[in-house]
Amino acid sequence: MGTVVSSGRDVLRRSLRGQARRLAYACTIGAFHQVGEALVPVLIGVVVDQAVARRDGGLLALWLGVLAVVYVMLSWSFRLGAGAGERAAEETAHELRVALLQRVLDPRGGAEADRLPGELANVATEDAKRVGAVTMAVMSGVWAIVGMVVSAVALLVMSVPLGLIVLLGTPALLWCGHLLSKPLERRSETEQEKAAHASGVAADLVAGLRVLKGIGAQQAAVERYRRTSRASLVATLRAARAESWQTGLVLALTGGFIALIALVGGRLALDGSLTLGQLVSAVGLALFLLGPLEVFAWVNTELAQGRASAARIAAVFAAEPAVVGGDAPLPSPLRGALRLRGVRLDGLDGVDLDLPAGQLTGIAVTDPADARALLRCLGRDADPESGHVELDGVALTSLAPEELRRAVLIAAHDAALFEGTLGANIAVSATTSGSASTADPDSASSASPEPALDAETLRAMAASRADEVARSLPYGEATDVGEGGRSLSGGQRQRVLLARALRAGRPTLVVHDPTTAVDAVTEARIAEGIRDFRQGRTTVLVTNSPALLAVADRVILLDGGRVGAQGTHAELVRTDDTYRTAVLT
Repeated sequence: MGTVVSSGRDVLRRSLRGQARRLAYACTIGAFHQVGEALVPVLIGVVVDQAVARRDGGLLALWLGVLAVVYVMLSWSFRLGAGAGERAAEETAHELRVALLQRVLDPRGGAEADRLPGELANVATEDAKRVGAVTMAVMSGVWAIVGMVVSAVALLVMSVPLGLIVLLGTPALLWCGHLLSKPLERRSETEQEKAAHASGVAADLVAGLRVLKGIGAQQAAVERYRRTSRASLVATLRAARAESWQTGLVLALTGGFIALIALVGGRLALDGSLTLGQLVSAVGLALFLLGPLEVFAWVNTELAQGRASAARIAAVFAAEPAVVGGDAPLPSPLRGALRLRGVRLDGLDGVDLDLPAGQLTGIAVTDPADARALLRCLGRDADPESGHVELDGVALTSLAPEELRRAVLIAAHDAALFEGTLGANIAVSATTSGSASTADPDSASSASPEPALDAETLRAMAASRADEVARSLPYGEATDVGEGGRSLSGGQRQRVLLARALRAGRPTLVVHDPTTAVDAVTEARIAEGIRDFRQGRTTVLVTNSPALLAVADRVILLDGGRVGAQGTHAELVRTDDTYRTAVLT
């Protein structure tokens, strides 16, 4: 599977192990802190017996000084331990987010299957954060165990019955807390799933806001989100109720346990088995034990939520790739010719196509679904159910997807712009086209100086008429286009997207409906610009636009999933009724 992660659990383990050294350091410092915390009641008991009971002012001052030193050490150890633990938690979450992003962007795909983009974003943020918090919970649990052990030893030294109560009662209490966390774990997983789905629906609605307004479907969209949000709210409330029940019951058990220790200590003091100072220490240790026991309740909650989130993260990592790549090198020299033989996928029914190197080929369709299926095959977003696709005689299935995409670019109709400047969005494709000119879409704002665009980028902008878009904006190509290019009109976005595809300079370029929102005059000029810019390189225009098809060397009609008429645009308009209907109506 190459770069695809085969086991989500392995990735999670590696991420947690990566912070093991920092976590071990935090646990060690925290252990010293807990030892000091547990010894404070013991020291106070010693002060009572050695100084207060004897009315010795000198010893009292000495022991108070010892307590002061202990508290200073407690302060520093807590700061160091907690800081290291928080850093381990944040870095674990960060590593998981990076690993998730790499999986989602893996050229073989598959991670996005059956998931909305908002759902993946929720997994990479909330779920990664919860799994990262597990490291903090582990550290806190270690601290609490050390505190419990030291307290039990101290109580055993003072009184065997008290020590045995702690040693035997604590495991039973922890086991009860674990059992009580099970309902929370189940409901937490459901809560995260519903929240992720709600995020996905919200992102989907925001992305299509203009379309919704155009067709007057705002109310239907609101109702859809209201239903999704209500389901998420119900799941959240169920998880909150489970958490409150678990926390309340654990605290009740903890309180009863502490009361039992205090009661036994009091009876031992009455019959003379304990001194006054030892009684004070026993009560102080009982009160101190509230902290570790409450920590155990919190740790159970965090682990329950962390396990639920870990399962969701593991599902993304373990998602089967959409395609499996080979290791064959790209053909050399790379001409860019594409050939399809007997291809069946979705609506395609045994398609045989030859897309010659160096030519501009137009493909018109009677069914838009056929165009989408063809693009999926050519870009290897999916492999044909039968048949094969070749690049210069080499089967695409024998090439690694990342190698294929160095040779073939699929410029989808619904591609997205990055948040950043117009120029950076176009020049970003230069980072993979072999040019030294690079740009980061997030590096510039509308008012910041924009690096000069290179000649090839300017040519691409002129060919797509994106230069006209730049001239219409307040800061030209340095204008920020907003998230997804929402500050631009539909036609402006299409021209910028086309400029980016042209600038990439791939040997083979497949463009899908690049001018559906552009006026007829501009569309004709763009058609000529594409032809001139891509002269001598393999270019495929999947469109029913007469202006674009008119500049193609050859046009192929896909009718009912099969290859129909072929010829120039003018010939097909004259001779083929199906083509005329598909293109001119």
